Amino acid sequence: MSMTYPSRDEIGKILKKSKRIAVVGLSENPERTSHMVSKAMQNAGYEIIPVNPGADEILGVKAVNSLKEIDGHVDIVNVFRRSEYLPEVAKEFAEIDADVFWAQLGLENQEAYDFLKEKGYTVIMDRCIKVEHALTR
Repeated sequence: MSMTYPSRDEIGKILKKSKRIAVVGLSENPERTSHMVSKAMQNAGYEIIPVNPGADEILGVKAVNSLKEIDGHVDIVNVFRRSEYLPEVAKEFAEIDADVFWAQLGLENQEAYDFLKEKGYTVIMDRCIKVEHALTR
C-alpha cells in the first residue's frame, strides 16, 4: 500500500482548526529542529505539549513522559523521533485518539502508516509543520 497524504489545502484546513499539538521528541536544546519548529508553532498561537521523558519543562511548558499522560484532547501529534520508532508512537497515538498523526520532514514508516490508516486516522509524514503552516496561512 502506498502512502498518500492530505493535499496542501487539506493541511491548511487541519492547521486552521487545530489548537493543541503534542510534540513527541521535543528537545530542550534550542539548536535542535524540534525546538525551533515547536517554538515557531507556539508563537503562532498553538498550545504545545512537550512529550519527552528526559525533560521537566520545555518552552515554558511542563513536559510529559508519554502521550497517555496528556489531559484533554490533542489535535495533532507531531513526531520528532527516528522513522523506526514511528510504529511505537502510532500505537500510543491510537490509544489517546488524537486527530492527526504528523511525522516531521524526513520521517516515514509504512508500518505506522498502515496501522493508522486502517483505524481511519489522518496521517501526514515527511512534512515540516512549520513550513506547511507558513505556506497555508
